[in-house]
This record gives sequence, structure tokens and C-alpha cells, in this order.
Amino acid sequence: MSAGPAARAGHPRRPAPAGRLRAFTAAAVVAFATALTTAPAPSRAEGAASGVQAYPVHPVRMIVPFPAGGSADIISRLVADKLSAAWGQPLIVDNRPGAAGNIGADAVAKAEPDGYTLLSTPAPPLVINPSLYPRLSFDPSQFVPVTVMAAVPSVLVVNPQAPAADLKQLISYARAHPGKLNYASQGNGTTSHLTTELMKSMADLKITHIPYKGSAPALADLIAGQVDMMFDNLASSLSFIRSGKLRALAVGSTKRDPALPDVPAMDEVLPGFVSIAWFAIVAPPKTSPDLAARIQSAVAAALAMPDVQLKLRELSAEPMGTTPASTAAFMHEEGQRWRRVIQSAGVKVD
Repeated sequence: MSAGPAARAGHPRRPAPAGRLRAFTAAAVVAFATALTTAPAPSRAEGAASGVQAYPVHPVRMIVPFPAGGSADIISRLVADKLSAAWGQPLIVDNRPGAAGNIGADAVAKAEPDGYTLLSTPAPPLVINPSLYPRLSFDPSQFVPVTVMAAVPSVLVVNPQAPAADLKQLISYARAHPGKLNYASQGNGTTSHLTTELMKSMADLKITHIPYKGSAPALADLIAGQVDMMFDNLASSLSFIRSGKLRALAVGSTKRDPALPDVPAMDEVLPGFVSIAWFAIVAPPKTSPDLAARIQSAVAAALAMPDVQLKLRELSAEPMGTTPASTAAFMHEEGQRWRRVIQSAGVKVD
């Protein structure tokens, strides 16, 4: 937890929720946050009188089901710091990696629905793993959506010596030489793997998959010329692109990314293609909608802060702050998209 024509079997239509996410502008977030910060906050006594319980009154735990140091961890800690200051209570980031995010997600699924345990995660345990694993110890559909904090586009990168200067040339070369090109991924079932399978399906290509264990070794072999291409998170590839060690052919967002304004979106060549890494907060099953909305409001206010937006831009991430309802619609659309890719490509986990 990043899409030819929509009419072809197994190909996704252009996802309206993703478009709505991109339309969720920084200006809108700022306006929303201003309304939050200028409205008078009820006192604890007033809250009790109106039947609204004070929240939070003790530390909150945010479980991140991936290791420290990655984008999921950095974005979670950035938001957690702001929420701790706003709430006057510690928000503890608890990294529980393993099983493609399933271990941490399972812990939150079993937590009390009181707002004191939250899951902050990219897509896999929420919308990809249900189609990859025959059995999960939790039901992702039962989580209560809170918000999508931010999104980072996938980027198609090649070795500078690759026989293609742009995406159209790459597609033409791959079609003329079926099976000659290979692609690296972060591993079977990862977003980089599924994104390339999506491109293969939409462009009718035959390219050999070489899975790695994470981005670092895959990028190292791509830079060394041992593999030909890879879809990666823009945040981890951008420095190599800027240094000339890798060439970016396209980004997976629905529009060009400000960090690479001369690099086209995949959608310009393969209409309907979208692949973004997104980072969401969900709450345990049966969490009340009112509580989810209160947490979302606080996160949106944090995302509107100039220093947060600056740090997110440094990660090639776009701040979101979506409502619980739009988050639920977006995750449903994402789940359908990747289910079609997994089924059509016959993707299996190791």
C-alpha cells in the first residue's frame, strides 16, 4: 500500500475517486483547517453537557505495519507529531512489520474501537492482500476509514542505456522484441510488481519479471544494468533520476508531478492508467463514525500546516486529508483495480 482502454476485459476504468483525491487541493485543506482552528473549542464541561466525550484523554497508539525509515513510517510520524501537540496527549508510533503489513493490521483489527489504537498504512493490507492471500486473520473491509493522508506516484525508471528514450519507444521496442526485456520489482505481489503487470496488460507486452526483496537491491541492479526497468515509489527513486543514474519515462499519477514536470503521466500514453502509493489511517471495526470524523478533522488540520506540506513535498508526496466517506470510496475502487490485475496476471505470493 501504486493503472489500454477501459473497455478491454480486465482493464480498469479511470478511477473517479483517485481523480477526486488529486482535486483535493492544498487550498481546500488550508481553508478547512482555518475553519477548524478559528472555531471555539468546547470545554470539557461543555462537551460532557452536550453528550460528546472528551478525546483523547490518554496516549493514542498508531500502528505502522512496516519498518521504520520508509515513507509509511516518515509520513505517520510527521502527522503524529502534530496530533500530539494539538491534542496535548502523546501519539505513539508503533512499528509492527511483517507479512506484507498483515501483522500490524491484525493487531488493530482486534483492538478496542475507542480511538486509542489506529492503523497508519499504505495500500497492501487494506486493498491488495485480500486478493493475494487465501486466508487473513482479519477482514480489511471491517476497518473504519478515517482519511488518506498523502499519496506518492509510482514512476517508471530505466537504466540510461536502455533502448528507449520515452514510454512510447519502450512499448514499441517491447512489442517488437517479446520476452527480451525484463523488469525488477520489490517482490511478488508488491505494488511495483502489480503496476508493471498492469502496464503489460494494457499495452499488450511480454516482459520477464525478476522479483527482489525490497526497492534497494532492485534499484542497485537497475543502476548496474542487470535489469531493464522498474516501477518504483517516486520518493525513493527521485535522487537517482536527478543524478542521471536512472531515466524516468513516466509517472503513475493522473497528471504530471511537479518534481518531474518534463516527465509525462502514464495516462498520456495509456489512458486510464494510474498507480500511486497512498498512506491512510483506519480505525478498528465498530469505531463510531463521529469519532472517525473527529480524528480526520485533526489530521486534515495537521496536513494544512506549511511545514508539514514542505516536508511532504520533499518526499514527493501530495497531502490529501480526505473525509471518511471519500476514503471508503477510494479504497473500494483501489481494491477492485488491483484484484483485477492479480486475477488476470495470476499473481501469487512467495
